[in-house]
Amino acid sequence: MQNLSTIHSSTPVTAAGTAATPVDSSLELALSAIQAADDRKGGDIVLLRVTEVSLLADYFVLVTGYSKVQVRAIANAVADTVQDECLRAPIHTEGMAESTWVLQDYGDVIVHILMPQEREFYNLEAFWGHAERLDYRPLLKQTQPA
Repeated sequence: MQNLSTIHSSTPVTAAGTAATPVDSSLELALSAIQAADDRKGGDIVLLRVTEVSLLADYFVLVTGYSKVQVRAIANAVADTVQDECLRAPIHTEGMAESTWVLQDYGDVIVHILMPQEREFYNLEAFWGHAERLDYRPLLKQTQPA
């Protein structure tokens, strides 16, 4: 697992004068998963940096799918996109048969795709509330070609 502060000695600054988050390979994978989920109309996408609070991973990606078919479609899109862009396959995938909560474990990134009822019941955002919640939108813009 990598800590952003140990990878880059200086933090880039955006045009607005605010610090930009450097993009490491774990974050790049998480952003690829987010883009794939967004392309499949996944809802309420959340990116949590759990490096400082967990040994499980560096990032969690949380996505809502509104039907079992959509949950499977998002999971397949994430797997395909991450394979194409990052040359990585999940170490383990769980829940595809039920498709109410699919977990894709990439080691440094764990992607959770949940139906609304499961997302509300398990409330991972609250459980990992001490993790840093990142605004991924400006980070997606940093990684996209100009």
